[in-house]
Order: sequence, then structure tokens, then C-alpha cells
Amino acid sequence: MTDLKIQLSEELAAIQWKDIIPHAQRDVVIVVNPCLDLLDVGEAIALNNTNKIQAWIDESLITKPLSEQLSQWNQDPSREFNTLIVQPFVLVQSFG
Repeated sequence: MTDLKIQLSEELAAIQWKDIIPHAQRDVVIVVNPCLDLLDVGEAIALNNTNKIQAWIDESLITKPLSEQLSQWNQDPSREFNTLIVQPFVLVQSFG
């Protein structure tokens, strides 16, 4: 594991949606598909690996939250997500 990944792994946290809402309102939340490793995505963003990031975007594996998702999550503010902050973004991933 790279030093950056080790550092990012220390930043991983389970956070309730109610605490993510302010970041969603600033449009900095990125939804990461559960098939991806959150640390891999965080590392790619931190290193500005545009090829990897663009491939994930093209495959819809990383996206901005859809309005339907936001509505659903707002109905359950205690719902938890795995999160990783890679400034200025907040990466979120559903459990399971």
C-alpha cells in the first residue's frame, strides 16, 4: 500500500447522511459505486489521475448524486455511508 493510501485509509469514516448534507449542498459529493475500492478512487483523485477518473465517469462508477438519491437519503438522515474526504470532494459509498 502506498504512503498516500495509508494516509487516506486513516481518513475513512462511516458518516450519517445528515452530516454529509452540507457538502451535497455545496455540490462536492461524489458517489462511488460499491464495486470500486474507495481508497483507489481517493488516491486517483488526490494524484489527479485523469485517465482512471475519466474511465470511471464514463462507466458511471463515480457520479454526482442523482436527485432521486438525494430525496431518498433526505428521508433517512441517519443512513450511513463510507466516506473519504479528498479536498475539495467528499466521496461517499453505500455499505454493501
